[in-house]
Amino acid sequence: DYLVTYRPDRATTRRRDGTISSQVDIAVSTEDDVEVRRLAITNHGPVTREIDVTSYVEIALAPPAADLAHPAFGKLFLETEYVPASAALLCHRRARDPGDPPLWAMHVLSLEGRTQGPIEWETDRALFLGRGGDTRVPAALDGRRLSGTTGIVLDPVLSLRQRIRLEPGATVRLSFATGVASDCEA
Repeated sequence: DYLVTYRPDRATTRRRDGTISSQVDIAVSTEDDVEVRRLAITNHGPVTREIDVTSYVEIALAPPAADLAHPAFGKLFLETEYVPASAALLCHRRARDPGDPPLWAMHVLSLEGRTQGPIEWETDRALFLGRGGDTRVPAALDGRRLSGTTGIVLDPVLSLRQRIRLEPGATVRLSFATGVASDCEA
């Protein structure tokens, strides 16, 4: 089963695959430059399931025209870091020119319930996709751990992963927030 509904304040996708059902609510804050994706996963089956939930965000932090004109060059000025205290990935654009306005992005994960292992992260698109891979069948989803790479990479992405444990009849809720600001503190 698969159903998508659009409302003025959010979009909702409901899906059922076998004994697992999921619902994703996507909303954009009216006060801040933040998008929130709230995921609820329910186990309707008789056995306990462990599932890896992985996010993936391609990032440019540049005006669309500049990104279209020179996408690879523009991404050379992005730098990423992981903040363990808040389970957040940060990315900022290093200034090419003193007049460039500062710009920061964040991607953070929150979880209602008990975790089943540590949060993993990846910021290198090549490592996430794998050699010759693409977003339809990325290497990162073949069971291997995410590398935990941060810093200056050739093609940055923001990806977080959390393993969840679903007892029969249980529901786990996770939220991924992605936003931008003019400084790290914001």
